Amino acid sequence: MTGQLRLDDYLQRYSETAPEALAVAVAVDAIATAAIEIADLTGTGQLSDASGLTTGCNSDGDLQRDLDVRADAILRRCLGKAPIAALASEEMREPQIVDRAAKICVAIDPLDGSSNIDINMTVGTIFSILPAPDDLGTAFHQRGSAQLAAGFVTYGPQTSLVLTLGDGVDVFTLDRARSFRMARRGVQIPETADEFAINASNRRHWDAPVRAFVDECLAGVDGPANRNFNMRWVASLVAEAYRILTRGGVFLYPSDARPGYGDGRLRLTYEAHPMAFIMEQAGAAASTGRERILDLAAHNLHQRVPLIMGSQHEVRRVEELHCDPLLVASVSAPLFARRGFFRL
Repeated sequence: MTGQLRLDDYLQRYSETAPEALAVAVAVDAIATAAIEIADLTGTGQLSDASGLTTGCNSDGDLQRDLDVRADAILRRCLGKAPIAALASEEMREPQIVDRAAKICVAIDPLDGSSNIDINMTVGTIFSILPAPDDLGTAFHQRGSAQLAAGFVTYGPQTSLVLTLGDGVDVFTLDRARSFRMARRGVQIPETADEFAINASNRRHWDAPVRAFVDECLAGVDGPANRNFNMRWVASLVAEAYRILTRGGVFLYPSDARPGYGDGRLRLTYEAHPMAFIMEQAGAAASTGRERILDLAAHNLHQRVPLIMGSQHEVRRVEELHCDPLLVASVSAPLFARRGFFRL
């Protein structure tokens, strides 16, 4: 059925499986509808006045681009037709109560990686779907493990929707008839990896465990990992996640010593939680380096968190380095201190 199964048929089958499944299916369908419109918008760029120019800052202080605002408006309009109790967005200061009788809540990052749009790099939409609690004021303070569904859309050479409904990860690609069709079913991420992604320009700011892990990767066959690694960095979370789902690897956006980066920079509710759910459903892992991401609950909507996600062996190695001070001391110093590639 791969290549033939349409998303709407897939969602129809799912909608009959549980009491809240119909609401989840309607919400996912609304996001997919919005994604087609956003794909058109990002695909035509300046021809549709979608320049990617900075227009100010969002409520959390990050630079906000015109495409962020337009993508948010499209998603909120499409989701307005779905049975949602509460809606949260990166572009909103506080969650919006929509329908107190509804069974689900939705959190979105309307356009992840929007700083890449003017250089024609992959951007995307991330979403998380949660059960609606009795007290909607706590809707987005639930643990990540409470999620009913999560996914993301990539707008690149292909427009693809990555989706988990809590039973594996499937990938749908937008065809020329403007319909999402299944491209990959039951995606599994390899347990070990030979690619890592991190912004290496921040090395001097990293904590010792992160430096130690990257040093091991750079040492290749001459180091503890005993194999060579390639490094990647796209600066787009959806692109990094899609690559891991396609060929394995590990992505690191750690906390560091720069002002404002002590708790990481990615948002727990609408970035780290959905990505962690997807990773675990595909047989991988997601951690802060010390804690499982899905065990965490946000104290506020825009709470930030470090994120290390991908192939289990590499994520566990990062956790090992964070938790064992003796191991950190034994591997973090020698490679660069004695051999002198980057003396600090």
